[in-house]
Amino acid sequence: MATITIDPNYGYVLLAATSTFLLNTIHTFNTGKYRKAAKVDYPSAYAPSSRTDNEAHQFNCAQRAHANFIENQPSAVGALLLAGIRFPIISAALGAAWTVSRYVYMVGYSQGGPGGKGRYKGIYFWLFQFGLIGLAGFNGVAMVLGW
Repeated sequence: MATITIDPNYGYVLLAATSTFLLNTIHTFNTGKYRKAAKVDYPSAYAPSSRTDNEAHQFNCAQRAHANFIENQPSAVGALLLAGIRFPIISAALGAAWTVSRYVYMVGYSQGGPGGKGRYKGIYFWLFQFGLIGLAGFNGVAMVLGW
């Protein structure tokens, strides 16, 4: 049976994970701002495709940015917590960079534009997410092989 000793630096991992929860709240306020400007009532998740005005487009982009965040956050946080067991500082840095790039993604995507291309400003979150997944996987292999 393996024994896991948690490095005191794991606190940075927990802070990086917490930053994602705060960003989710920021997403909520951001989407609400665009919802109000577009006058899209609840429970509608998106403005109808028949609306071609900029406010409706920006709301749909903000809503999609939030949905994409929610789709990726569990994997990113899970990988962060697992990777941080052995690599707390590197993992915390990747986790913090993931949160910052997701914020940039949210801001860029919410600006609208043709095809929502503003999201490309923060698309590099994938690098940080895959880095965390790779480190988490490495930890598993290292435990199995006794490294």
